[in-house]
Amino acid sequence: MKKLFATILAILLTGMFAGQMTRACTNFLITKGASKDGSVMITYSADSHVLYGELYYRPANNWPARTMVDVYEWDTGKFMGKIPQVAHTYSVIGNMNEHQLSIGETTYGGRLELMDSTAIIDYGTLIYFTLQRAKNAREAIYTFSQLVSDYGYASEGESFSIADANEAWILELIGKGQGKKGAVWVARRIPDGYICGHANHPRITTFPLSDGVKSITSKELDKIYNPEVETVYAYDVIDVARNYGWFNGADKDFSFSDAYAPLDFSGARFCEARVWSGFNMVNSQMGQYLDYAMGENLKNRMPLWVKPDNKLGVQEVIGIMRNYYQGTPMDMTKDIGAGPYKSTVRWRPMEWKVDGVGYIFERAISTQQTGFSFVAQSRAWLPDPVGGIFWFGVDDTYYTVYSPMYCGITRVPETMAVGNGDMMTFSDNSAFWVFNQVSNFAYTRTSLLIGDLQQKQKDLENGYMSETENIDKAASALYKKNPAKAVKYLTDYSVKSGNNTVAQWKELYKFLFTKYVDGNVKEKQAIPDGYKMMNPKVSQPGYPEEWYRAIINSTGDRFKEK
Repeated sequence: MKKLFATILAILLTGMFAGQMTRACTNFLITKGASKDGSVMITYSADSHVLYGELYYRPANNWPARTMVDVYEWDTGKFMGKIPQVAHTYSVIGNMNEHQLSIGETTYGGRLELMDSTAIIDYGTLIYFTLQRAKNAREAIYTFSQLVSDYGYASEGESFSIADANEAWILELIGKGQGKKGAVWVARRIPDGYICGHANHPRITTFPLSDGVKSITSKELDKIYNPEVETVYAYDVIDVARNYGWFNGADKDFSFSDAYAPLDFSGARFCEARVWSGFNMVNSQMGQYLDYAMGENLKNRMPLWVKPDNKLGVQEVIGIMRNYYQGTPMDMTKDIGAGPYKSTVRWRPMEWKVDGVGYIFERAISTQQTGFSFVAQSRAWLPDPVGGIFWFGVDDTYYTVYSPMYCGITRVPETMAVGNGDMMTFSDNSAFWVFNQVSNFAYTRTSLLIGDLQQKQKDLENGYMSETENIDKAASALYKKNPAKAVKYLTDYSVKSGNNTVAQWKELYKFLFTKYVDGNVKEKQAIPDGYKMMNPKVSQPGYPEEWYRAIINSTGDRFKEK
């Protein structure tokens, strides 16, 4: 979630709520037992008004001894320092590496005095260096621990989703303070059959101490591989809170979230509500936590994970990421702010005042400022290059298309590649700009044109999901004979799919703009015999009745016919 350094400083100095921050992302974690086919999945929407959506690619490489690698802060590009490079780094597509390991994050800020400006490792470096160095989730947790211990942690509080083909973990982390190297953190494995989520507020409260591993040194690495270990945490995670005076109870009662980022109304309504909305789509018991999600009862805290009523496929998981609170009291389309055509978004700022009284707009999972999002799908029964599919999309999740990028590929579609346009440089062959053209037009006429958009969206995604079944089989068979050819086969397919998505969306924009231009809805008509042309059939749907009534209520008799 890239943003200007000045924005970070402004946030820190003004003490803005987590929900107001530029960085406002959403993650969900789906375990093998909660998925239809035994996949492990995590989702991530990288949301920022200054984040350009593109697909990162880092090739595998062997490095000479004593090689040093430059560290740049992911948000700002600021040079942080140098650290030793490892002998071999794995290839990474987006946020998934060649071994089906995937990592996502959401920033929660937390206690601002815990930031350390002397540290080298920021949260983005932590993610992408770990993807290059770790093969599975437990190795990733170890790598996280070692990187922040050796080089310090330079960012605010973060929640991370970490998953491989067998397990999904949530890890929450924050620094120790200025000049204090390292970080305090807790990682918990999501029980099989359950799903978890986080959205800019830490969700781990109390956790089992007796069953956990307190620290991970190179001598203790074997401990984390014990399948009975389901909780891992920093040795001083409780002590640091005690030393700052944020906790004084018994160790068993220690809550990471309450100590390092106390919950308030904004944390519930802007952040936790998004997790609730995703859970609510798949678990019929979540209504009991509605008052919590709306910030009305902060003591009625929802659980860290829930069991879905039915197992989830990729399409259902994508559906969670397209949530704008539909069917709930927070539905974004149900008030006059949605305009006459039921827009799913609100223009910022999220907080505003009328006559000195403060009000808010909702912060939904689906939002206009998404740079990119993904569903990372890991499948243990397939070879790694085939088993991992990085379903990638740009812009608002409700209006995007998720294209399949196999995790072992060696190049990315040029329409999604880094350098094809940027936040201030329009490119008509860039996925980010093509999708923004469609969504920003759709925001103004949503209820009229959403059917056309969703049909195209459905056709493309269902087509890819059907195709990948055959691609899996062909690539797996080829991999047994010639792994290199299998990787090329998967690369060609992924590149073709991504470029096809953008090409199809360009055509959709032409169709929508032509059909719905100037407030009209136009339909082609057949040309009768003997005619050279036939004008389209034009309808003018006008405004819904409730919108006309709103106009009357605000203007009185101004528009009344005399």
